[in-house]
Amino acid sequence: MQPRASARAARAGIIAACFALGAWAAWPALAQATNEHDHAIPAPVDDTQPPAFASRAITLAPHITELVYAAGAGDKIVGTVTSSDYPPQARRIPRIGDGLNINVEHAISLQPEVVIAWLAHGAAPTLAPALSTLDIPLIFSRPGKLSDIPAEILRFGKLFNTQTPAMAMAQALTRRLDALGARYAGQKTVSVFIEVGTSPLYTLGKSPMINDALRLCGGVNVYANANIAAPQASVESVLVKRPDVVITPARGEAAQEEARLRWAAVHLPAALNGHVYAVDPDKLFRPGPRLIDATEQLCQQLELARQAPSGPDR
Repeated sequence: MQPRASARAARAGIIAACFALGAWAAWPALAQATNEHDHAIPAPVDDTQPPAFASRAITLAPHITELVYAAGAGDKIVGTVTSSDYPPQARRIPRIGDGLNINVEHAISLQPEVVIAWLAHGAAPTLAPALSTLDIPLIFSRPGKLSDIPAEILRFGKLFNTQTPAMAMAQALTRRLDALGARYAGQKTVSVFIEVGTSPLYTLGKSPMINDALRLCGGVNVYANANIAAPQASVESVLVKRPDVVITPARGEAAQEEARLRWAAVHLPAALNGHVYAVDPDKLFRPGPRLIDATEQLCQQLELARQAPSGPDR
């Protein structure tokens, strides 16, 4: 990989990591921690064998905290990162750092029986030597598609001996995914641009989880063929691609309207037709149970565009 391309890939990895970690303010810290090499993120794998049943865990990403709570084991979390803010009771868990920089001594003092990480860089390698010395397992959770979310809940139910609530939650989420698949199968495809940051403009490209959500809704990401997770885009390229819908990661009608006006100012048809929609970024970018909430919302938004009267852009 050439240095410039490598730097672009690393920067894209930084942006994708920020969104999945819910670490909006951490972009500068992540950039500082990144070198010129492309940071490949491994598939979920257990580096060491976890205990048969764990009763004390540290979670190193907010989606992991949400998954453990969904498995009925939130009371087993003895430490987490600053961005773990859902469900509300998770805010009372002791903090060991921001997911990139952590206090190893504090983490070890919490006497975890297992540590669950998302990335193979950031906090995980910082903790790994101490964990190895103390024979504390370090395992990874990185769901790659929507169906992995209930599967992870079942996995944590087994790990924390909370199989009954975990099974109930996993089955409920699976039913919702099945219902979406049945509802939108065979529907007219809606093209989607996902706006990620505006100065400069980034989007999501090779992002399996988000692209899976769009697929379930009968949508397609106009940058899905990009070879990195978060490519930089230009307004001109978006205009050429002419998406039917723009999704902006934001909360509230005011933010949605701001995005619509911004794209209408450059005469993007989706904006002129009112098909710019906001989705809570924590729900959309954290691969936990609330991503299924976000997917249901996405499906409804794409359906609005699909059912809109055909004709000239207004």
